[in-house]
Amino acid sequence: MTSVEESGNSYSFMSTSRYRYLFCVLGEFTGMPPRKRLRPNDTAMKMVGAMAATARIAKGLTQRAFAEALHIDIETVASIEQGRRVLMPNVAEKMDRVLGLPGLLTVAANRLPEVDMVPAWAEEYMEREAEALALSWYNTLTVPGLLQTENYARAVLSCHVPFIGTEKIELQTSHRIRRQEILTRPVPPTLSFVISEAALRDRIGGPEVYREQLRHLRACADRPGLSLQVLPLGITVHAGLAGPFTLLETPEFQHLAYAETQRGSFLVRDPNEVSILTQKYAMLRSQALNFADTTDLLDRLLGEL
Repeated sequence: MTSVEESGNSYSFMSTSRYRYLFCVLGEFTGMPPRKRLRPNDTAMKMVGAMAATARIAKGLTQRAFAEALHIDIETVASIEQGRRVLMPNVAEKMDRVLGLPGLLTVAANRLPEVDMVPAWAEEYMEREAEALALSWYNTLTVPGLLQTENYARAVLSCHVPFIGTEKIELQTSHRIRRQEILTRPVPPTLSFVISEAALRDRIGGPEVYREQLRHLRACADRPGLSLQVLPLGITVHAGLAGPFTLLETPEFQHLAYAETQRGSFLVRDPNEVSILTQKYAMLRSQALNFADTTDLLDRLLGEL
């Protein structure tokens, strides 16, 4: 799948209907409505979150009591206070009322500097990815974001149409590379990647970027706890024709799935839908090259350069 914001696109949760989700996965859904308010930068979000946490503590409220007073879940409160989730104006108004503040957080929520570094519909997935116990990723047209080099990521984002500008490309590139910190956690997640050979044939960014990316993939293939398989061109049976997706296991052992379209995406919680995608992924692994054949293919591609 294109990494979340993978081709420059890339967070919303499936709060509509199962019917709409199915259209998304089949590649027939044209996209989510554009979001009116861009996502602010991380520094501002952390500052506002710290303000909310400080006011809550001064009021003598625990996060749980605060969440109950706001009628939202405790995970949302924690994410806002840690600067990992945008404080939306309607939530800020509730916080001001509960904390007895004179509109302080409401003003902050409405005045956050707007830098659309991560599209809103990918935000929850990003949070889940950062803490995941396991990730299984099927990608069709690009190398998965967690395995991209900085130069390749920049080249992929530069392909966005309409062109999003150099500043935004650099911000999104930096964010994508920071996501890779999960690979160097003391206990990294268990990772499985199935990548279409088409993604390895396109030379996005030119010869030097392509060579660097192939070498990086070859090195990633030797990482402990990481499985890399290539789905070869020319196969006669293909379980992934409906498009890319990711499977994710949370620290609470909850199984989720994530799927993208050109202009939106869905984080899927429905166990039935997650089961269907899990079955698809298992079939894709059986149809892909095994580890030895995958590394042989990467070595051959490198040898042709």
